[in-house]
This record gives sequence, C-alpha cells and structure tokens, in this order.
Amino acid sequence: MSIEHNFDVPFVAALALKEKQIQQNYRPIIAVHKWFARRPGTLFRGLLLSELADRPLAEVFYASNHFPGVQIADPFMGGGTPLIEANRIGCDVQGFDINPMSAWIVREELEHLDLEAYAAGATALAQALDQEIGDLYRTDCPLYGDKDVPVKYFLWVKIQDCTACGRPFDLFPGYLLAENRRHPKNVLVCSRCGELNEVDDRKHPGACAACGTALTTAGPAKRNRCDCPHCGQVNVYPRPNAGAPRHRLFAMEYYNPARKARHKGRFFKKPDQHDLARAAKAAAHFDALSPDFVPPQPIPAGDETDRLLRWGYRQYRELFNARQLLALELSCRRISMVADERIRHALATNLSDLLRYQNMLCRYDTMALKSLDIFSVHGFPVGLVQCESNILGIRNGTGAGVGSGGWVNIIDKYAKAKRWGDAPFELRHQGGRKRQVPILGEWLGERRSGAEPRGIRLSCTSATEAELPEASLDAVFTDPPYFGNVQYAELMDFCYVWLRRLVGPESEGFDRDSTHSRHELTGNLTQKRALADFAQGLATVYARMAKALKPGAPLAFTFHHNRIEAYYAVGVAMLDSGLVCSASLPCPAEMSGSIHIHGTASSIIDTVFVCRSTGSTRRGWLCQTPAELSQLIGSDIAQLSAAGRTPTLGDTRCIAFGHLTRMVVWNLRNEWEPSRSMADKLARFAEGVATLGEVGQLIAGLRADAISEPPPQPYPTATNATEAQDAIPF
Repeated sequence: MSIEHNFDVPFVAALALKEKQIQQNYRPIIAVHKWFARRPGTLFRGLLLSELADRPLAEVFYASNHFPGVQIADPFMGGGTPLIEANRIGCDVQGFDINPMSAWIVREELEHLDLEAYAAGATALAQALDQEIGDLYRTDCPLYGDKDVPVKYFLWVKIQDCTACGRPFDLFPGYLLAENRRHPKNVLVCSRCGELNEVDDRKHPGACAACGTALTTAGPAKRNRCDCPHCGQVNVYPRPNAGAPRHRLFAMEYYNPARKARHKGRFFKKPDQHDLARAAKAAAHFDALSPDFVPPQPIPAGDETDRLLRWGYRQYRELFNARQLLALELSCRRISMVADERIRHALATNLSDLLRYQNMLCRYDTMALKSLDIFSVHGFPVGLVQCESNILGIRNGTGAGVGSGGWVNIIDKYAKAKRWGDAPFELRHQGGRKRQVPILGEWLGERRSGAEPRGIRLSCTSATEAELPEASLDAVFTDPPYFGNVQYAELMDFCYVWLRRLVGPESEGFDRDSTHSRHELTGNLTQKRALADFAQGLATVYARMAKALKPGAPLAFTFHHNRIEAYYAVGVAMLDSGLVCSASLPCPAEMSGSIHIHGTASSIIDTVFVCRSTGSTRRGWLCQTPAELSQLIGSDIAQLSAAGRTPTLGDTRCIAFGHLTRMVVWNLRNEWEPSRSMADKLARFAEGVATLGEVGQLIAGLRADAISEPPPQPYPTATNATEAQDAIPF
C-alpha cells in the first residue's frame, strides 16, 4: 500500500478536527513541554499506517502495529510529532532541528521515565518550596474570616509617573475584573478607591459600595494614551527610555477549601496590608540573594522581541516580578541538587514549561477566570493588566489541581504525558460519545524489558548539514517551517535562557547563548531573510533527504500559507530535490478557535505533499485547466465537509494552492534546471502557476457549488483491478 492509494481524507480529517479541539486529551505526550503549532498526531499516524500497513487505514488505526527496522527521519522535528508516531509503532527514528530546545523536548518525550521515582522527586521539591515560600502565596478570607487560605492569582496593573505632576497613576484599560458567566455577578474595580464591587448589570453598575463613586467598565488607558487622574495631563505609554514597566497589586482571586462547597462562585478581594507586606517580603528576600540561575541575558532585537524592547524591557529577568524570581531561583536550586540525572532533567523540563505561567506578561481571562499563559497568542503580548499565578499550585479535597500555572499543574500533566507514552491509546467516537481504545503493544522509547530495542537519533543541527547514508531511509515525514511564520526561536529563548543555566552543557546545543540561528528557515525582517533564502534552505534539505531515501520511498510534509508566493519556494525545493509530487491531500492542522488566528482569514487546513523519486499518482489528480482544477478542489471540500469541516474561503484558497503547486511540479519536472539562480527558478515556478489559471477567479467560481458535491468514493484497494487503470507511473 501507499499514502496515495490508502490515505482516507474524511477518516483522518474527522480525527484531526476533534484532536485539535483538545489536543492534550488525544495526545497527552505533548504536555511534556510547550512547542508551537504542533500538527495532529492522528494525521501522522494516518500517514505512517497508510504507507506501511497492508490493510485499509480505518482497520489498522485502532490496532497495534509494529514495524521493526523501518527507518524514518524528520529533518525539522520541532515538537517531534512524526517521530513520536513512528517510534510508537516500532520504527527507528532520526530527527534534526537547529533549535536546541527541540532536541531537548523530543528527547524528554521519548526517553523512558521511572514514574515512581519522578513522583518522589516532584513531591520533595514541592514540599521544600512550600516550607520556604508557602506563606507568600496565602491570604486571609474577608468573607468568612478564615486565615492563611491559598491565593490562586494576583492581579497587577501597570503604573507610570505623570510627566506634569510627577505622581503615579494606573493604566487601567477597563475596570471589569470578572464577568458573570462563571461567577454569579460581574466584578468591577472602583476607579477611585480600588474596592471590588459585585454587580448584576455591567451597563448600569451603580455606585461603589465603599466610597460612592460611580462604577464604570471603561478605563482611562487606550490607544497608548492616558489622562492623569491628579492633574489631567495626557500621558503617552509605553515609555521605553524609562525602563521596564512598574506594576501595582490591585486584586486577588483566592481559594477557600473549607467554604468552597457552600460558597457560590469564586473568591475575590482587594489586597489588604498583609498581602502587600507579603509582596514586599518576597522582594526583600530576593534582593538578599545572589541568584545563580536567574538569567542575566539581554533581550535581543527581533521580529517578536521588538515588542518587548518598545515597552522598555531590556533583560529577560525584567519580565518577572520579585516573588516570581525568588520562587524560580529557589526551584532551580532544589532541582540542581537532584542526584538522579533522569529525574533532574524531567524537573528541569517542568520548570522550563512552568515559565509560561510565571511571568508578568500573563493575562487574566475575565470570562474563563483563569490565567492565560504568555504564549497563548504565539507572541509576547504586553498588556496593561497582568496575572501572577501561585507557583506552588493548589489541590482540592480530591487531590485535583485548582487553577493553573503552578507546580501542581505542571507535574500532573507531565506525569500523565509519560503514562501515555508507556501505554498509548486512541479515542474512538461513536455517536455522541467517545471512549479510550488502548493500543496494546505500542509504546514510546528506545527499549523496554522483553522487547527489541529501537533506534533513536536526535541531533541539534541544521538538516542542511545532516549526514545520512544513501538509500537508507524508508520514509521522511515532517512539518517544515513556514515562510513568514511566527519566529518560534525568539519565543523559545524565553524558556531556553533559564533551562540552559539550570542544565548547563548537559544537552547538545546548550553551549549557545540563544536558540537563534542565521540558518533558520523562516522569513525574518530583522535578520533580512527573504523568500529566496527560505527556498534555498528548503531545497538543500529536501535534496539531502531525497538522496537518503530508498528508491520510491516517500517524503511527505505538511504546509499551508495565505500567500501563493510561499508555495513557490516549496515547489522549487521539490523540483531541486529531483522528487515528483504524487499527491496533495487536505487535512485540518489548527483549531479554528485558536487565539492567534481566531477572526482572521487564516486557514486551518494543511496540504500534505507526498513526493517520491518513482511511483504513481492517480489519473484523476492530473488537471491542466481551471475547470479540472476546480472539480478537484470541490472533491476535497466535499471530503472535508463529510469529516465535519465546512471549509472557509481561507481553507479553499490553501487547498487550491496545494493542487496548483503539485501540478506545476508535475509539469516542470522533466525540464527543470536546478543549477539556475534561485531568483530565476522562483520566477519560472510563478509562470507555471499562472498557466493554470487565475487563483482568485478559480476560488470565486468554486465557492457556490462545490460544497454540495458528494464525497468521492474511497480509492480502490490493492486487490482491485481498476487500480492499474487509474494509476499514472512516473
């Protein structure tokens, strides 16, 4: 069998759509550490089994599979999804990535962990921290008079001094602290005295119960301007020359375990003098330390980091308040003393992931009433109101974690991730219900008692320099960088600068000051990397992979972009490698509600490009006119609709781009000249696209009719005599 003849778009797309809604439920292993834009594990499992298994995909997907000795590589391993899926079915895997955090994270995902030893180490860490700094995360309950109850979240507002009168003032964009969806009433902050008021109607909130001032939801800070409440002077923010922003603690959400069962809603309060004293105590404690692990690195200029620089931040440590720095430093000290290297590395990984919630760029979701981690929008969002989570975490009476962003939460999800690696499962949907299906016999790792060892080779190196024997690989599966995408290296430095100080040179690539590299394959304004650079790097990698593949073995990769020009680079890379694109298959890759793409024209549909040196493609996939191409795109839309996704205009555009790219590669494959300049090759590819019809007109004519078309019948199995008639060899 092969991907071209066995991949089932509606089946895999339906799984991928459900997985991306709550990915950690389908693939708990991803909770080992944050990585960006992970593709669905169900997609790569589907691709692998379509290529390697000899039965229909729907039959083997929920069965145990084992392919010892099969060699799989990923030249852009990122978070490791293709390698995880290949390793669990017994393949030997090789992964390459220029980012040292990638190699660290994937190794943590695949390497075996003694869960009992890990639990003991994590418990000892949590207990030690509670003894040292637990009192800094407690408060008194003003509603019931209970003392020393745990705080879930501390809420801070940015402040600055007036340029006219010199007095400090708050930069509140709004005074709504909590909506009345998960709390009985709306909670508003009084603009004058700061007291918290619970009201039924946000439009007519009335007056503050404490001082009588009229309540309002609208704050004074907007469009980078704020009137001083003392003298009326219009002040501009941010002020980068004034240094990192300052903050004032103005509210808290706490948890009262003794009263929770009978109390309606959450527990909120304005900080009292004891709470402010605890914050001051944390600052004094940290000032008295000589930190060993707090990173001193400056924040470099970059496409993503420039936002921080515009706000006056100059060092990574300035992104944390004193209590966070104290708790993180003490956590690092405890972890560094753990004797068992495997447990030490696991806890170090936990701390790196914990950083997402332990910084002063996190925001408080007024509807969901929880902290939003720094990377919830795949960037460095600098808001005016920030949320500090309890770093220790809280457990309720049943032992479950309460809130988010603490050691309790990180430890629980890491342990769950590693348990899945020892005993993977899939989720099967039947009617409106879903159930776990254990996949007995599959597991993650290099060795297990009584089983054959598996090869795992992970390298922190550019795949442009990867050394692989010729004709040694059975397949390459990857999710390459997207030209012009988010600069993930700039974001991951936020974690790396801490992890590097904690683990030192114990991991390959950690001798570098930054995860940045001038060889990254993304467009980057700061580093002046353009489309031609991206195309050249991708072509070099694909050529190396093509040489390492066995004759006819596939290179399959995912891609989508809003601009057709980005596909020129992908097409040129395929042609330069000498491979032929035999399939372009649609599959969901993102969650439509993702914060960073919600409400935009972005697509959630990837094209899976399948390339080989020899093989066959379907006769019906070869189209040379806009009408033929429209019919093919309509078929894809129908299959996605059957899976539960009604494609948007952005989805349709990306599907069209995928087919256009595949057909131009097909048309140019025999006359292509890899030795020509990259500028010439990109221009030649653009001409090939133009000959197949105007993309905009193609999509406009497609939208009204295509979705109602019935999904095509599944491709005939290998035993069907019609296969030979439908296959076009190359």
